[in-house]
Amino acid sequence: MKLSHSFSGALRTFAYFMASGTHYMLEGIEYLSLYGEEPSAIEQAFAIYANVIEVDEDGTVLNAKYAEKRATQYIRSYCDSAFEVEPPFEDWELVLHGPPPLKDRI
Repeated sequence: MKLSHSFSGALRTFAYFMASGTHYMLEGIEYLSLYGEEPSAIEQAFAIYANVIEVDEDGTVLNAKYAEKRATQYIRSYCDSAFEVEPPFEDWELVLHGPPPLKDRI
C-alpha cells in the first residue's frame, strides 16, 4: 500500500517550510541551525508530526495543521525555554519509532 497523495502533499509542505526557515508558526524563532548542530531536535519534531497526523480510510489527511502545530511547538520550546507547550505533550506524541530495515522488502 502506498501513502496517499494527500499525506505526501502534507508532509512535503511541512518539510519545505521547516527546511526553508519560513514556517509561519515559528516566526521569530531561529531554528535552522538545528539541522546541522542538533539534528535530534528536528528528528523529534518530525516524529511528533508523524505521530499526530491522521488520515481517513481514503488516505485524506484530516489534521495537517494540528500536526504542524504540535511539531512546531516542540521546536519553539526547544529554542525558547520560556515557551510552554499547551497542552503538554502526551507520551504517544513523543515516541521515536524504530527505523526501517537496512534492506528493502520489495
